[in-house]
Amino acid sequence: MRIGMNALFLQRPAVGAGQHLYYLLEGLDAFDKRNEYVLLSPRFRKAYQVRFPHLEADRFRNVEVWTKVARLGENVEKLWWEQAGLLMAARKERLDILHCPYFAAPLIRICPTVVTIHDVIPLVLPEYRARETSKMYTTLMSQTARRADAIIAVSESSRRDIVATLGIPAERIHVIGNAVHPSYYPINDSWLLAAVRERYNIARKYILYFGGFDLRKNVHRTIRAYAALPAALRAEYQLVISGRLHLLGHPLYPDPRPLVRELDMGDRIIFTGQIREQDKAPLYSGATLFAFPSLYEGFGMPVLEAMACGAPVITSRASSLPEVVGDAGLLVDPYSEPAISDAMGELLNSPKKRADLSARARARSRDFSWRQVAEQTVAVYEKVRAAAPSKGAP
Repeated sequence: MRIGMNALFLQRPAVGAGQHLYYLLEGLDAFDKRNEYVLLSPRFRKAYQVRFPHLEADRFRNVEVWTKVARLGENVEKLWWEQAGLLMAARKERLDILHCPYFAAPLIRICPTVVTIHDVIPLVLPEYRARETSKMYTTLMSQTARRADAIIAVSESSRRDIVATLGIPAERIHVIGNAVHPSYYPINDSWLLAAVRERYNIARKYILYFGGFDLRKNVHRTIRAYAALPAALRAEYQLVISGRLHLLGHPLYPDPRPLVRELDMGDRIIFTGQIREQDKAPLYSGATLFAFPSLYEGFGMPVLEAMACGAPVITSRASSLPEVVGDAGLLVDPYSEPAISDAMGELLNSPKKRADLSARARARSRDFSWRQVAEQTVAVYEKVRAAAPSKGAP
């Protein structure tokens, strides 16, 4: 088969969809020795950092397409790519299958199409589609998803939400979870751990949050839950809030720093900003516990990464997170600050409990491999191709 892949998010390697695509391609390179892949990449006016994995040149080829509407802004440029540029490139390359690895596909269908939907946040959480332009885009993407030959959801929770919000029959939705890269494993090198702590001004003992800062990430409740801990525990354990502070001031991205000042916790809670890729595993490994009580996740990659590094995990019992964690973490009500705080206190006061969860987490993380993801993805391609009419059929 000749499979086309919308490679847009290779230009955004720091976001979840970009990491998913990068590691999926690595998995396909290792597992699938039969099919040919064409990476369809837009060439925007603004230069983006592109992160390409090392792939076998005989089976993977990158095709760049210049966009035509640069003067109208990035959002229009992206929409042109998804609905026109991608379509023209797919037609020119005579694809057997087009895979759109995020929630966007061409409305016009020229070949069998597979769409990966990581989540349906704008459809489940109304505040995420407040702007009229967001509503219009979400409506368009919903229509394109309904026309796809197959949908890949990254969790059973996402599949249920897709069925409920888009009305797509469950049998057309294939659940293929995310996975953890081999670079995430417990780091025991004390020099490296100390160097990473020094780089971000982190104390020796710390509770870690790593992720985004939009409302559903629940960072404000995490901060208040930490502030409710006994003073002795706060004195011993710092709270480290990591991740790029993005779009602060937007209603969906409330700045958490004023809350820290209001609680007078500036000496115990720090913000690291964006973390270098090579520092993530040491950061997870050095944490006494990892707190991620998100209100909604399509999958929840930071939780799996932390587990692979052996960090004891506290996370939410909502959405997909129980699927990821299984019995290898503490699940809490994300809307209850006392519940989050009690879970923190329980783990901080019990080295035995932390050691047990750490061992369970490492074992659980080994159930998620990118080779397995690639194998299941190719099975979807084959099913879609088998159901499609032959190219010569009327």
